[in-house]
Amino acid sequence: MPTTPLHLVDSHTEGEPTRLIVSGGPNLGGGSVAEQAARFSRDHDWVRRALCREPRGHEAIVGGMICEPREPDCACGVFFFDNATTIPMCVHGTIGLVATLRHLGKITAGRHRIETPAGVVEVDTADDGLVEVTNVPSRVLRREVALQVDGWGTVTGDIAWGGNGFFLIDEQGPAVKFGNIPQLTAFGKAVKAALAKAGLNAVDGINIDHIEVFGPPGDPATADSRNFVLCPGNAYDRSPCGTGVSAKLACLHAAGRLEPGVVWRQAGILDTVFAGRIVAETDGGVLPKVAGRAWILSEATHHFDATDPFLNGIG
Repeated sequence: MPTTPLHLVDSHTEGEPTRLIVSGGPNLGGGSVAEQAARFSRDHDWVRRALCREPRGHEAIVGGMICEPREPDCACGVFFFDNATTIPMCVHGTIGLVATLRHLGKITAGRHRIETPAGVVEVDTADDGLVEVTNVPSRVLRREVALQVDGWGTVTGDIAWGGNGFFLIDEQGPAVKFGNIPQLTAFGKAVKAALAKAGLNAVDGINIDHIEVFGPPGDPATADSRNFVLCPGNAYDRSPCGTGVSAKLACLHAAGRLEPGVVWRQAGILDTVFAGRIVAETDGGVLPKVAGRAWILSEATHHFDATDPFLNGIG
């Protein structure tokens, strides 16, 4: 239980909400951000549940906590969590973090380093609100994996890492459009079950807990593709998903379809767009950069009462 209230800033990045603890969070004992995130998950998971579940939150909320970095020259550390778990990296959340830090007067336009559990990322923030995140190195783990999915037969996709683990599916399943969100959600859940049945819900020590389905863009003049991303807690990503874009860039490069420096415009299910490009090739993968915008929604102070039956959230 916190001894002080939690002070939060809410934002959204191209439609996907981020809720950041900016002060009052639990003492996590220092060390790397990965170590602090692990302590948070082990000893303070009720905070995640309280902030990301009703009555305070909802299934789409991605929470995070600003913390002290261990790596030198970092503006801060941050780790993220959702309605199901603590997650290694979140690009849309990092864009929201940058907007939050600028809103609070903690940083100005320019380049900054941020420590996350997945590694250090660089961010470039401009006065027009655009934020570019140079994400962690991303790579394909397995190509053209065939799964037997209940109700859909054989579904083929790539397994990749973009800061989180993804199974990426091109133009299979329900059409990727806003009106098909219930069908796409059911399809994503069926693919998750097939991954587990095949023993592929973890590959090379990475949880494959995000399902990303691609289809044609709504407007080819503004995007190269439209995606639907089902997250670990079975909420869909309202943004184009920055770690998913990073994984997509790695897959395109591995297939010989995208060269470094060429921009890939990825629309999400709401038709908002992240612009991604490969800035360098790495040993076994690529270094992706993803650009988008975030908007500040509110500042709040959350209080906690031990008599509240839903102190830890519902469910």
